[in-house]
Amino acid sequence: MKKTFLIIALAVAGLAGCREETIDIARERMLIEKTIRSSIGWAADKNLALLYNVISNDSSFLEVHPGDKIVNGFREFRRSEEFWMSPDFKAVKYEIWDLKISISQSGDAAWWFCMLNDMNTWKGEPANWENTRWTGVMEKVDGRWQIVQQHFSFASE
Repeated sequence: MKKTFLIIALAVAGLAGCREETIDIARERMLIEKTIRSSIGWAADKNLALLYNVISNDSSFLEVHPGDKIVNGFREFRRSEEFWMSPDFKAVKYEIWDLKISISQSGDAAWWFCMLNDMNTWKGEPANWENTRWTGVMEKVDGRWQIVQQHFSFASE
């Protein structure tokens, strides 16, 4: 009897250890896309709380811009607030197309590629990024997707 109980207990423990958490891929893709759109769309209302909710708030955050500008860490990222919050900066609209999202098997990391038009004005003059390649990496932290790295580039002629 004890031997049978022990075998059953070990079998149940083994099955519990092998149980994989099911990831709802469609839901995760929707949340990831919402995060991507929020990281650009926040500018329409200058909603910094929305932006800072989707950007990783640590020193390992990395953002690469066209040309040679590299933003290292959340603290450096926040230095752009003066520009974004200036009344001279106005978000006009953004367009995203060809969005491709991949999710890790563990469900806690994702990466994407898309094309972006980010239309803005500075002192009434166009300040746009058009036909911009945008790639990025996200991590799911405490149930929330956060961008940990992103790269913007323009195609060379």
